[in-house]
Amino acid sequence: MFFRSVLLLGITSCLGSNAPDIKKMSEAFGHLIGKNIDALGVDIDLELVIKGLQSEKKGQPSPLSDTECIEGLSLAQKEAFEKQAKSNLEKAEGFLKENAKNKDVVVLEEGKVQYKIEKNGQGPAIDGHASPLIRYVGKYLDGSVFSSSTDPHMISLDESIQGFSKGLVGMKEGEKRTLYIHPEYGYGARGVFPPNSLLTYEIELVKAQADKERPDEALILESLQEPKSSSDWHAPAIR
Repeated sequence: MFFRSVLLLGITSCLGSNAPDIKKMSEAFGHLIGKNIDALGVDIDLELVIKGLQSEKKGQPSPLSDTECIEGLSLAQKEAFEKQAKSNLEKAEGFLKENAKNKDVVVLEEGKVQYKIEKNGQGPAIDGHASPLIRYVGKYLDGSVFSSSTDPHMISLDESIQGFSKGLVGMKEGEKRTLYIHPEYGYGARGVFPPNSLLTYEIELVKAQADKERPDEALILESLQEPKSSSDWHAPAIR
């Protein structure tokens, strides 16, 4: 069973190679369980989890079989995922609607892709099939950062998410631009991002066409990566 494997791995990690301090190991094991509970993406009642641990230790019966418990968790994850996806989509569309009213914001495609020039550039501009060299910070709608690079990275516009490739065309070397991307033109409800997240990218263009090297994986199309299940939506994005 998946959860049994996780717990066994956690015990091994807590014990390590030295003689264990049982008290510290016990507390650390509680933290490990807590982390895996958070990873479920479901509002689990910790008091009842503790009750279940104590009951199991005493040999008392569980209110559900292992199979029923796993099926119930799967259903709860699916419901939580769908609820989050709906909420995030509403927030994204509301933000883009209001943001479009800002006189400094350029609307590339209504309700889908917008940008704002933070600093003008003077060098060559990016064309639609370029592989530019950039610095970037990727953020969610609440301002939390999911990925960034202070060192210049090359990305391929032909392999990037649609909103990103559209939003960079025309940027000049030295320019700084903030992109606002609707989830439909970002990662939608797939992958490791929270479902239907509006994405913003703060971009600095270092070079309009870089020397060929491996594109930055952070900006590769999600469709080119292995699809994730709905239970993975809560995982840290990118790396």
